[in-house]
Amino acid sequence: MIDLYAAGTSNGMRARIALEECGLPYKLHPIDLAKGEHKTAAFLAMNPNGQIPVIVDHEGPGGKPVTLAQSTAILLYCAEKSGKFLPKDPAARPAMLQALMSASTDVTPIFGAYFLAARAKEPHPPTVQLFKDRVRSLFQVWDAALAKSKCCVGDEMTVADFSLYAGYARVKGAAPDAVEGMPNVARWGDMMAARPAIQRALKF
Repeated sequence: MIDLYAAGTSNGMRARIALEECGLPYKLHPIDLAKGEHKTAAFLAMNPNGQIPVIVDHEGPGGKPVTLAQSTAILLYCAEKSGKFLPKDPAARPAMLQALMSASTDVTPIFGAYFLAARAKEPHPPTVQLFKDRVRSLFQVWDAALAKSKCCVGDEMTVADFSLYAGYARVKGAAPDAVEGMPNVARWGDMMAARPAIQRALKF
C-alpha cells in the first residue's frame, strides 16, 4: 500500500494521476495548504521542503519502505513500479523525457507564478499578463506538436501526458483564455479528461 499526501494543485494532481493510471493501491491523505498542514513537524519529517506531494510506499524495492517527494519523480517511480506508461521502444525514451520535463518544469512553474501574481493583494497587471502570455506561448508549442501526434510523444500514452494534463487542467480551470483557440490541445485534453482514472484523480 502507498500513502499519498497531496492537495489539488498541479503537482498534487500529477502524483495522484500516476497512482490511479498505474493501478497502484494507495490511500489519499488530503493536505490542507491553507491551514499549513504541509509545514507540520510530521510532514516536514517526510519532506523537509514542506511541499506536496509525498508518497510513502510501504512495499518499495526489496520490500523496504520508500518515501518520495517531487511529483515528476513520483510519476516515474509509479510507471517503473507498474511497468506502464513508459515507451516500449528505447529510442522513444529521450523524446518522452524531454516532453515530461517540459510539462513539469516549464508549464507548472510558469503557471504557478501567474497564479501567485494574479492572487496577490495588490496585483501588478503587467506582471500578471506577462506570466499568462508565457503560459499561452508554451501551450501554443504543444498545440503544434499535438497536431502531429495523438499523444505528447507519438501515439503511445506515457507519463508525459499525465504530467502535462495536470498543468493543463489547472490552467483551464483558472485561466481558460490562456489555452483558447488551440484545437489540438483541446482534442488531446478531452481525450485525457475522458479517462476514468484521471476523473478519479482530480477529485480532491
